[in-house]
Amino acid sequence: MNWDWSAVADFMPRFADGLLVTLQILVLGSLISFTLGLVWAAAFRAPSRLVRWPVHALTEFIRNTPLLVQLFFLFFVLPEWGVQFSALTTGTIAIGLHYSTYTAQVYRAGIDAVPAGQWEAATALSLPAHRTWFAVILPQALRRIAPALGNYVIAMLKDTPLLAAISVLEMLQQARLESATTFQYTEPLTVVGVAFILIAYPASLLVRALERRLVH
Repeated sequence: MNWDWSAVADFMPRFADGLLVTLQILVLGSLISFTLGLVWAAAFRAPSRLVRWPVHALTEFIRNTPLLVQLFFLFFVLPEWGVQFSALTTGTIAIGLHYSTYTAQVYRAGIDAVPAGQWEAATALSLPAHRTWFAVILPQALRRIAPALGNYVIAMLKDTPLLAAISVLEMLQQARLESATTFQYTEPLTVVGVAFILIAYPASLLVRALERRLVH
């Protein structure tokens, strides 16, 4: 087996397209995950059981079923009910929704770690609920949980190849298509593997540096 640099060069345009799609999924999926996770975490603290119990049941169901099953459900089942999106949109929503149930627990731990005196002080100052959350509680909670959220972004990156199952043209799918055309598998798959390392490893170092900075 000989390494063929021309095969790498031929794959580069497809790789660039796949990389762009992967990063798009990662950014939008992270935004969905962080936003929905905060919504779930706030719902966990709702005074009414009619809010807490359904949210708890939903998030537990999503956390305890595989992402691949959720992808297939959203892509193949929802259209039968009249709800249909493109493969890219479906994949982004699925990965964001799936990871929102994990970030919700991270938010929950961070919020629970805020001293009770902070809630009492906000109440004594008659701060409205939104000011209490966004000016007092969340800034303190985010300082504690930012590294954990960063780790989930890295995990989300490594799960993006699952979206190839619903024909999303991310990096792995582009490599598979290139290999099916040229019958050269080593070069495209190696390029994709190296790309994941070059993205994930610096990101993990950044998360560690952020953790050290916030802790100390």
